[in-house]
Amino acid sequence: MIAEKATEYRPAHLVARTAAAIAACALLTACTAREPLRPVVIQGAMDVEVRKLAAAIQNPTEERVGGWTFWRGTLDGYPVVISKTLKGMENAAAATVLAAEHYRPAAIVNQGTAGGHVPDLHVYDIVLGTQAVNLGSFKTGFRTRGRGSDAVEWSPLDLMRSDGSAAQDPNARTMRRFTGDERLLAAAHGARDSYRRGRVVDGVIGSSNVWNSELDRIQRFHEQFGTTAEEMEAASSAQIAGLFQIPFLGIRVVSNNITNGEAYDTRTGEACQEYVLEVVKAYVAAKARTR
Repeated sequence: MIAEKATEYRPAHLVARTAAAIAACALLTACTAREPLRPVVIQGAMDVEVRKLAAAIQNPTEERVGGWTFWRGTLDGYPVVISKTLKGMENAAAATVLAAEHYRPAAIVNQGTAGGHVPDLHVYDIVLGTQAVNLGSFKTGFRTRGRGSDAVEWSPLDLMRSDGSAAQDPNARTMRRFTGDERLLAAAHGARDSYRRGRVVDGVIGSSNVWNSELDRIQRFHEQFGTTAEEMEAASSAQIAGLFQIPFLGIRVVSNNITNGEAYDTRTGEACQEYVLEVVKAYVAAKARTR
């Protein structure tokens, strides 16, 4: 009788243990399952700012959304998307929204050419945007008809400070700063030694739809807002990336510098793209170590 009970008990015991093992394996599989890799989006406004990037990715597929072009592929096996944003703040903002919605990126790098704001910055030097600021958002001082205009009287205007009229909010008379992502900056710092065409420095990138050629105005921007270089896209892309909570970094190569008389060099765009590819590789490698 005892032997019969033992015979009946063992199969049940084994079934229970097997079921527990299967459940544990299923739980382990669920816990260790990883989401699909989200791409890094690399932006550039003009053909000279994206051509080399698009040629560098593996298995590229060109995709168009309205007037914007994207190339989807991989870089050393990791998914990337090259985005031609077109020039200007509005185009860059729209392209960033499209990238955020269509590709759900892990990070966005906005790169390209820029004009220098300080004399000791030379053509081919690269600026890493620890911050980006909008140099086109101001409130003018009041002047009666016939008194002309004086930009020195203009106050910066933070349009995201409050929901109501920014012009009526005294707390909005400040320059909003879009801070570069720490991990992207760390990757950019780590890739510095790969760049041999000039220096790689931290700085503030100023953006607007204005090409500034007034030396006094440029000096004022540098003194008041700390700008190192100016261009027409980074701050708007940074703003949109922030609203989507996507890590962002602006990277700009100095293509000309009116403050020291150095002329425009179209080849700087390619140099910047080569460096940015190394930055993205370093960023992806760091992400892989933390997965």
